[in-house]
Amino acid sequence: MSKSNIMLDFSLLKTNKNFRAIFIARLMSVLGIGMLNVAVPIQIYELTGSSLQVGFAVALDGFGMFVGLMLGGVMADRYDRRKLILFSRFICGIGFVLLALNSYLSASSVWAVYAISLWDGFFSAIGMTALLASIPHLVGRENVPTAGALSMLIVRIGSVVSPALAGVVIVSLGVTWNYGLAAAGTLCTLLSLVFLPSMKPTEKPTEDHPIKSMIGGFSFVFHHKVIRSVVALGTLEAVTTSIRVLFPALALTAFGGGAFEVGLMYAAVPVGSTFGALTSGWVRSVNKPGVVMLTTAFLAFMCVASLGLMSHLVPTLLILGMFGYFGSIGSLLQYSIVQGHTPDQMLGRMGSFWTAQDVVGDSAGAMGIGALGKILAPLTSLTTLGLGCASVTVLMAAGFKSLRNARLIDPDVMPENGAAEEPKTQEAESGSKLAGVTSS
Repeated sequence: MSKSNIMLDFSLLKTNKNFRAIFIARLMSVLGIGMLNVAVPIQIYELTGSSLQVGFAVALDGFGMFVGLMLGGVMADRYDRRKLILFSRFICGIGFVLLALNSYLSASSVWAVYAISLWDGFFSAIGMTALLASIPHLVGRENVPTAGALSMLIVRIGSVVSPALAGVVIVSLGVTWNYGLAAAGTLCTLLSLVFLPSMKPTEKPTEDHPIKSMIGGFSFVFHHKVIRSVVALGTLEAVTTSIRVLFPALALTAFGGGAFEVGLMYAAVPVGSTFGALTSGWVRSVNKPGVVMLTTAFLAFMCVASLGLMSHLVPTLLILGMFGYFGSIGSLLQYSIVQGHTPDQMLGRMGSFWTAQDVVGDSAGAMGIGALGKILAPLTSLTTLGLGCASVTVLMAAGFKSLRNARLIDPDVMPENGAAEEPKTQEAESGSKLAGVTSS
């Protein structure tokens, strides 16, 4: 396999101006939300001195995001996705402005921070689902794996950069500047997004009520063998990402360390994920993506199991990096298969369910692993969890024949109106010649 086939192809950013605009908006969104996730807890704790109220603010943001994902999926399948993206980005930017104004007041309101955290979580999720649903339209389904890998890369890098950036800004200039810079960056993305083409669903949902439309989405997942299998495996993988709740105890009991060791463990997983995104060029030419996804999930779970055998920090960090790598490849395949097997009028709801799966799986995993850690030692908990999930994966591999035989793109899902149907300008032609997967 040549190096060019292994490394991520960045040419999509050069040849497709619409995807480039989405990419920049996604970057600003990740940075803005990351800065919000640092600034809100700091401000709440400064105002109240209560960790409980910090947790309440974080929970409100998560609740708003979950509701926004569910509603946003329905909206993205009914209305112009371009308008939804623009609307959500504008409203989130206004939320940052309000947070900045509130923090500037001599008597800042804690309740205002609560309300705006809920606000931003809700509207950012609506924009996220519309953005996910727009990708096949803008780049063509054959380029979805490349677009997904580029988006994953920017999310991974942003998740590392944004907290550090927020910390520097808050220490140097204060929390007001942190909110202000996030607002300016978010609102500036509107300048590029406003030139996106109209992206109305090719067919509107047959259900006449949003609740029925949401139920129709769940029904589609349940009856579609491939997507149902992907969601089941993805939820299992999302559960294991919560092993981070054991890192403090692991650093103390296994390595005799403290905050420094915990920080390295937290950093190791996104470093591995970033490497996975950078070297994911081969994913678009995989003939049996379901088999590869099952394999990477099994290897990721075995990484978790092997952590329970470690007694030194360096091999633990290497294994965590491998866990991040296998997880990123699996996540990219999940995204590509879901997008490649979903008709245009269902893309919004499938994007919201796919994202909500991570949120729910991570939360459930955090509670389950935390409870397991009270019964067993941290190392034993990791081994038990890893081996248990690996065993379930073996059963899935044996039982999910449709997933083993799945392709990245379902031949029955024809290319929707999108990049491939735009007038063949020089830029559009070069974009259509990007190396990508075929239905074979």
